[in-house]
Amino acid sequence: MDEAYIRTKRENLIRVLKNAGSVLVAFSGGVDSSLLLAVAHETLGSRVVAVTAVSEIYPKREKEAARNFALDKNIEHIVLPSKEISLSAFAANKSDRCYHCKRNLFEKLIQIAEQRGIACVAHGANLDDGKDYRPGLKAAEEMGILAPLAEAELRKDDIRLMSKQMGLSTWDRPPMACLATRIPYGNPVTVEKLKMIDEAEIVLFGLGVEQCRVRHHGSVARIELETSDITRIMQEDLRHVIISKFREIGFLHIALDLEGYISGSMNRMLEGESHTKDSKGVKQ
Repeated sequence: MDEAYIRTKRENLIRVLKNAGSVLVAFSGGVDSSLLLAVAHETLGSRVVAVTAVSEIYPKREKEAARNFALDKNIEHIVLPSKEISLSAFAANKSDRCYHCKRNLFEKLIQIAEQRGIACVAHGANLDDGKDYRPGLKAAEEMGILAPLAEAELRKDDIRLMSKQMGLSTWDRPPMACLATRIPYGNPVTVEKLKMIDEAEIVLFGLGVEQCRVRHHGSVARIELETSDITRIMQEDLRHVIISKFREIGFLHIALDLEGYISGSMNRMLEGESHTKDSKGVKQ
C-alpha cells in the first residue's frame, strides 16, 4: 500500500465525517474506534464527543487506555455505565448475545446524542467485520448507527497503516473483545466468570505475552496465545507462576490450546446453525 492509496482512503473518511456534521463516537480505545475518533476530531473539532462503555464485560485495561487517548487529544470523553449483565437476553449467552449488548449500548448513545444536539452516532466497524459472525452489526444497522470506516471502504490493514502514519499509539494494538466472548455459548454470563477471566488475562499480559484469550470452561481455563508465545510460556518458572495464579483466581485446571490464539474461536460452536447473511452482509 502506497501513501497515495492511504491518502485517498483518509480523504474518503473525512468526506463521510463532514457529511455527518457532528458525531458521537462509540469509543472502546481499540485500533478502529481510535482512528475514527482521531480523524473525526481533526475534521469536526468540538462537534465530536467520545463515549466509552464500562461494565464487568470490559477488561479493566481498556477503560484506562481509552481515557488516556481522549485526554491526550483533548477530546470530550464520557464514561457510560452500560450494565449489560442486567439484561437477561445478554446474560443467557445465546448466539445473539452481541445483538442485545449492542442494542442496549446504542440506545443509550442515541439518547446522549439527542440530549446534546449531536446529529449522528458512529462506531468503528470496518469493511472486514462482515467476515465473521457479528450480530452486533445487525443492531447497528437497525438503529441507524454510522460506520464511517466501512463507508470509506477501510479494511483492518488500512486502519493500522493510516493510524501509524498519523502517529497514533494504537496502530499496533492487539484486537480487543468483551470478556463475555471467552464464555461458550449457552453457558450463562456471570460477574464471577468475567472477573476470573479478566484477572487471568492480567496475569498473562503481566508476563509479557503479545496477545491472549482465557476461555472459561467451568473449572478449566483454556489459554489461547500467539504461537510465538506458546514455547516461551512453557518455561518452568513461567508455567508455575501461571498455575499458581490461576488457581488463586479459582480455576482448578489450566490448559494451553496448541492451536494458539484465534479471534472468534467460540463461533465454531455455531457451525451447523443457520447464520446465513442477509442482503447487507449481516449474518442472521
